[in-house]
Amino acid sequence: MLVTPNVHYIKEYLKYVPKGPEEEFWCSERIEHIRRLATTGRPWKIFKRPIHRYRILDRIRFRGFEEEIIVEDVPESEYRDIDLSHIIKMREVPDFEDVEQKVRDAIILEAPIYFADMSFGALCGNPNIAFVDVAEKIGAISGLGEGGLHPVIAEKYRRFFVQWASARFGIDIEVLNRGMGVTIKIGQGAKPGIGGHLPGSKVTEIISKVRRIPPGVDALSPAPHHDIYSIEDLGQRIWALKEATGKPVFVKVAATNYVPYVVSGIARMGADGAIVDSHGAGTGATPIVVRDHVGIPIELAIAAADAVLRREGLREDFTLIASGRISSADDAAKLIALGADMVSIGTAGLIAMGCIMCHTCNLGKCPAGLASSLSDGSRVIDLEFAIERLYNFMKGFLAELKIILKMLGLKRLRDLVGRRDLLVGYNIDDELNKILMLGEVKSSEPLPYRYDEGDLEFRRSKYVLYYSKLVETGDIVVIGAGSDAPPEVEKPRKILDWLRIDGAQVTRPSIDPYREYVDLEFTVLGGRIVSMPLVIRVPVEHSEHARTYMKIARMLNIIVDLSQVEINIPTTRDCIVKYPNDGVLVLCENCEQCLEVRKRKSIPILHLSPTLEAVEKIDKETVKVVEGFLIDSELDKRADPEIALVQLDKKLRKLGVRYHKTIIVNYHKIRDSGDITKLVALGADLVEVCSIIRYAIPQVEDEEKLMEKLCKLLIGLKREIALLCGAAGVYNVQSSLVGNRELLRVLDLDPRVRKLIDVKLAGSW
Repeated sequence: MLVTPNVHYIKEYLKYVPKGPEEEFWCSERIEHIRRLATTGRPWKIFKRPIHRYRILDRIRFRGFEEEIIVEDVPESEYRDIDLSHIIKMREVPDFEDVEQKVRDAIILEAPIYFADMSFGALCGNPNIAFVDVAEKIGAISGLGEGGLHPVIAEKYRRFFVQWASARFGIDIEVLNRGMGVTIKIGQGAKPGIGGHLPGSKVTEIISKVRRIPPGVDALSPAPHHDIYSIEDLGQRIWALKEATGKPVFVKVAATNYVPYVVSGIARMGADGAIVDSHGAGTGATPIVVRDHVGIPIELAIAAADAVLRREGLREDFTLIASGRISSADDAAKLIALGADMVSIGTAGLIAMGCIMCHTCNLGKCPAGLASSLSDGSRVIDLEFAIERLYNFMKGFLAELKIILKMLGLKRLRDLVGRRDLLVGYNIDDELNKILMLGEVKSSEPLPYRYDEGDLEFRRSKYVLYYSKLVETGDIVVIGAGSDAPPEVEKPRKILDWLRIDGAQVTRPSIDPYREYVDLEFTVLGGRIVSMPLVIRVPVEHSEHARTYMKIARMLNIIVDLSQVEINIPTTRDCIVKYPNDGVLVLCENCEQCLEVRKRKSIPILHLSPTLEAVEKIDKETVKVVEGFLIDSELDKRADPEIALVQLDKKLRKLGVRYHKTIIVNYHKIRDSGDITKLVALGADLVEVCSIIRYAIPQVEDEEKLMEKLCKLLIGLKREIALLCGAAGVYNVQSSLVGNRELLRVLDLDPRVRKLIDVKLAGSW
């Protein structure tokens, strides 16, 4: 056990700890259920009512069990004989004929649980021990994460899988042989396409020793494995690890656009199983914009992966584990019916031990003593208490799972795998059901795709933190566990909220923006080269500081939009204004104005309302006389600029002039660099960031402060865009991201809108 001067006991006051705000995924209702099981060790209720209406899994129910059932009084004798076992087998590898091949039972699990990979370092040690200890008690498996092997776990336990991640911190052949199997981590749901990150403040002496890295230095893993750049490379690593250890090998991937094909390749290359980890999952430290914008939901990823494996004859003896936001036995049962063999428990287990979801895991000052930094005086959760709470939670969780099987008329868990015929969907459209293949759909009416509730979301603590960190550091903003992004948790306010960005894995390598260069330069509007796909529009309330904005634009080599302010100062060729003036970019409303502007040697930009009607009026003659288009949501705040953008991009491509014309978008609802990146992928060359400036810098004290804050804000946004592009495998933004809608997937947005934005449904293959 770890020794620390101030062991932190939460047993006495846990019942008084806040349960979580309702706008969180881990809201009070979910946390209350987990804590009740962790306290009593008894089942409580099953077939629970839907909590988040936009979460697809919450809109799936078991046929005939649409009402919640209280089961706390069900005697154990009624469900004791239900079989939850699963056998992990080592599979044949047909592509390696020169190697002696064997098929044998590798691991017999009594519980279909894989405790999520959370490293020693991200967690303080005692929670890591608790997960492995409870895995031994219930006959499950625990992952270790990317932090090497905790000395207590190495000495006392065996029921764990060692993680072979891109940095290989603390990993050697002795460590690989300690556990029951090996997990090759290609990606994780909280941050697909980028590597792990343990802040230097948490790399204390003991973590330094276990990971074999210097203390106090950030442990940043490479985004890709630098010896795995193809599915064939992955196959070689799988077989090498099997030969070296004689143990089963799993591959952990994030749930992204091509996850069905990736899982199929993993199976073909001889892995014994795949862990599919979805967006919204928890982690110790992750960039907000990656966590909230990259990856797809677990229910779509698992349904698609299972379907492709069955179609290609690869499902037998291959273990498929669903990971990410699994909060209850209901979630587990539905995911197993959609095709998983097992589920992974991570955040729910931490909540059982006392996590209050304060999103500060990365700071090392966890109030519950779970993700604390291991330095003198750190608070660390009591090990016995952690084991007791986690064991009780899993005992109640597994009891609820058995009761669900009993009520479905099944005697074994394996009889539930892939039983989509037992599921009923609500508000599930036909295209979505082609992926889910549910037995019945009771309603296909699409949910409202946006809420116009003003700008309240920007006042929430997450956004206040995000903006304050950007203007303070000028760097990528990192946060702790648990996404509450739209549309599944936070209400969607725009079409962009339904879009997810791809994370590159195996089929094409991701790029490490911490170590590799991502080219964000754009050539726009008649040959101007700008340093990033951003335009700064001066907010009306900052009118008196227009000169400062112009200085910053010149300094950072970007374009400034002065069209909202009245100015009496000389402008340059890289300013957008509303009236004709030699050498500047001029907003026009019709072709006659454009011709007049051309006579004055200025660059005409057609000012468009963000509507389909405005785009439809554009013809060949209009295109001839303008250099660019500005789709401006300020002209009609009720319209959807995303639709106008896609249709304009497609029209210009059809006319054969797309690469000679610049599309600029001003959207008053964008909130971060994720929204900017999505707009570029939909077809924009440049995105105006007036709304972000307005919320990040609400008050201007003096010119010097404004320059400092605005520069840091823009540099931070630039770094985050580079991070998102690197995660998606994009080296050059202008050539590989603009209008590349294949890098996007849409959740179950209204089918009519999906068609207009020309983006595939998440989980489709």
